[in-house]
Amino acid sequence: MAINEETRVSLTCPSCGNDQNFLVKTLQMHVVHLDDSRVEVSEEGRPNVLEVLCDECETALSIDDIDEGIRKELLLTLGAR
Repeated sequence: MAINEETRVSLTCPSCGNDQNFLVKTLQMHVVHLDDSRVEVSEEGRPNVLEVLCDECETALSIDDIDEGIRKELLLTLGAR
């Protein structure tokens, strides 16, 4: 099924109108295990999205205000929760 331009959902910066590039800041936690001189990752959490910024003007966008479809795709793409 093709999606036409009328039904395509987009993400747009309310300040400058940018709808292409956004900076997503994430935090990911790792548990490391030290064995002699080796460091190994024993657990790795999924990243959490901390902030979404317009890459053009750095306006912060609320993740909760982003369209649900775009938000789900963003989180899926980043492997985040």
